[in-house]
Amino acid sequence: MTLTLIEIGTALSALGKAWLIVRTAFTPLEMLAVLFTLANVWLAIKENIWTWPTGIASVLLYLAVFWRSHLYLNAGLQIIYFVLSIHGWYEWLHGGVNKTELTITHASSRMWAVLMSIGVALTLVLLWLLRVTAHDASLPIWDAVTTAFSIVGQYMLNMKIVENWLIWAIVDVIYVVMFIDQKLYPTAVLYAFFVFLCLKGLLDWRRSALATV
Repeated sequence: MTLTLIEIGTALSALGKAWLIVRTAFTPLEMLAVLFTLANVWLAIKENIWTWPTGIASVLLYLAVFWRSHLYLNAGLQIIYFVLSIHGWYEWLHGGVNKTELTITHASSRMWAVLMSIGVALTLVLLWLLRVTAHDASLPIWDAVTTAFSIVGQYMLNMKIVENWLIWAIVDVIYVVMFIDQKLYPTAVLYAFFVFLCLKGLLDWRRSALATV
């Protein structure tokens, strides 16, 4: 079977258009952030201490990605993540009894009530702040919700609380919709995969918590 020059030209044109779409949607900065974040979450599920240095690299990269997309609260969230990552690194190593390694635990009813209240209060404060200071902000309500409850989820992860994965799963579903809206397609795909990883993390950490009882 031989191809005519017209068919070859048409095929090359189609490949060129496909490459243009990929090049536009998948920026090198975002792809690098995706890879580091994927490693960060996988290592967290495995309770591997290297989750923290990979997480620090991830948040610095996403700080730039989100700022470019006018998701200002999620950009600022990366700075908070940076601080919380250092805190989590220390807690996992020395947060247990007599400064030993921290073990996995479940959230009590009281802790749930406190953390959910903090999440709602943070959402309202951040939404007000965003509307006052950033009139060109994208998706302000969802930006505030995901930022507030990401902080809650990160704190729970730092303290090795099993249910952090449930918080992250809900937040990640919202993120998928946000990132599609902002045409951050690689990140949207990543966060869709994160939903699956969060469910795996929830099951794995529950088993780990039972094993330490």
